[in-house]
Amino acid sequence: MTPRSFLSLTALLLALAAGCGSYPPPTERLTTSEAAIRGAEEVGAGRVPRAALHLQLAQEQTEKAKRLMQDGYNERAELTLKRAQADAELAISISKEHETVQRAHAAQAKLDQVKAAAKKGAQ
Repeated sequence: MTPRSFLSLTALLLALAAGCGSYPPPTERLTTSEAAIRGAEEVGAGRVPRAALHLQLAQEQTEKAKRLMQDGYNERAELTLKRAQADAELAISISKEHETVQRAHAAQAKLDQVKAAAKKGAQ
């Protein structure tokens, strides 16, 4: 066997090995990321500025991951989808926090009214 044919055979074997070990498309991660985005939309993340930013990032990253998958960059797509899911989940948390703070302020305002009314009644 000549050195040139040995190199050709080695290159062929490496190419075959690389093809067999290719990274599978992250379809389950895509589904999970899209579900997290829908969840963020359902809790109103688009109406809370901080949450809306993370929702937008999640949407953009999901679209980028889809393009990466089409181009065969499945491992990079999965990492991008992990970031997208994390941003969508953060948008959900921020939205829920915002709602909780709003309810707390409303409860405090009502308590202040009751206290003021009780104080007037006691006089």
